[in-house]
Amino acid sequence: MNVLVVGGAGYIGSHAVRLLIDAGHTVRVYDNLSRGHAAAVPDGLLIQGDLADRPKIVKTLKEEKIDAVMHFAAFALVNESVNDPALYYRNNVIATIELLDAMMEADVKKFVFSSTTATYGEPEIIPIAETTLQQPINPYGFTKLVVEQALADYAAAYGLGYAALRYFNAAGARPDGTIGEDHDPESHLIPIVLQVALGQREHITVFGDDYPTPDGTCIRDYIHIDDLGAAHLAALEKLELGKGICVNLGTGRGTSVRQIIDTCREVTGHPIPEVMGKRREGDPPELVADAKLAKEFLGWETKYNDPKSIIETAWNWHKSHPTGYPK
Repeated sequence: MNVLVVGGAGYIGSHAVRLLIDAGHTVRVYDNLSRGHAAAVPDGLLIQGDLADRPKIVKTLKEEKIDAVMHFAAFALVNESVNDPALYYRNNVIATIELLDAMMEADVKKFVFSSTTATYGEPEIIPIAETTLQQPINPYGFTKLVVEQALADYAAAYGLGYAALRYFNAAGARPDGTIGEDHDPESHLIPIVLQVALGQREHITVFGDDYPTPDGTCIRDYIHIDDLGAAHLAALEKLELGKGICVNLGTGRGTSVRQIIDTCREVTGHPIPEVMGKRREGDPPELVADAKLAKEFLGWETKYNDPKSIIETAWNWHKSHPTGYPK
């Protein structure tokens, strides 16, 4: 299949690109490199462009004879979305509609979309199933929910076949260490802890140890980046025109902030100093996936089923690329 990966120079997209190639698909990457890295894309695959450039997208879809699109080009920083919601509505909603309209013009009707558990807000029932009421509490989560609704409407009106995959906490790196996580600023827990191990930060701040959890710190569902990518490939094979599916992607197992830090100490052999901070507003005590639907519908299983195996791949990347990709 000829697949256009939009945002394929970013963290999750670049890993999906490698898995698509490994599976025998023909891949092109479309990215404006505002937050991605050209070095994360195999030679010859990158088309540099913006989603707002609809004529260029249409031309790319037609010239490359694209069969399906995977969309990873959203902005995903919660605090940034609160401080600058206009940026998020322009990029995550308006630009995505431009992409969908370009696809309809080019008669490309298969679409795999990166959604998020942020669409659920602060659910009261754990684990979180797809039937959980979606009540996002920040602009980031709401922009993803808006796109999910747009996809359903495009499926009904125009025959789009789509999958919306709601991620839990993406983590880790490609096992061979060739690509990994490189954000500026970095907001994810595991790379921040590993930066402490590398001496790039003095300490890790734990935001609250008084949550109603076994050790008082927040619990999250960490899923390896290649397990996420594998779900995208499985979804690609299940797309039906005029229909859509929304599924959670997680392991179904929760790991606390303290457990992540302790496991990073074990994997790296470094002490990793920590300081205690106040709770962050809007941090739910626990977010864990009910991922049964993904397993049943996609025939998908996670391969990395414990935090140590995930952190080992991340440490392999950060040790060999302490400053990330070449700038």
